[in-house]
Formats: sequence, C-alpha cells, structure tokens
Amino acid sequence: MKKKQPKTEEIGIRELKSRASEVVRAVKEERARYVVTQRGVPVALIIPTDAVLPEKKSDDDGWDRLLAIRARLDKDKGNKKSSLEILSEMRR
Repeated sequence: MKKKQPKTEEIGIRELKSRASEVVRAVKEERARYVVTQRGVPVALIIPTDAVLPEKKSDDDGWDRLLAIRARLDKDKGNKKSSLEILSEMRR
C-alpha cells in the first residue's frame, strides 16, 4: 500500500520568519511540507531532506523524443525519404 503524502501548506515569508523553529520541527518530525510565498507568489519549498519530489516533465522531453525518432529513421539507409518527409506523413 502506498503511503499518503502529507498535506502541503502555504506559509508567507513573514510568518515563516516568526515560526521558523516550529516549521522545521514539523518538517522533521511530521514530514510536513511548506510552500513559502512572497506577496502571495510561491517562491520556495520546504520539505524533508529525504523526500522524493514528483518528477516534472521537462519541456525538452518532446524535443528529445523527436530527435530520437530522427536518429532512428536516419539509421535506416535503405529509406529513400528524409526523416522530415516521414514525420510529416506520420502527422497526417
């Protein structure tokens, strides 16, 4: 059974300054997580040092996949069409 992630709380920078010890204790003992905000905008994340963050998909992932397809198509020397032509056909 997968462990439930602790709730992530928002805390303003000024409040963090006054409650820093309490926040660190909660992170250490309760595995609490905090999103630190400055003027309502998230600017930092306080999490346990051994916490695993969800992997964010990079904007480059699509580009990397496209380059991998191109490399695979270019390996096929018997193909008379260019990689661009084949990809264009695949998109139709």
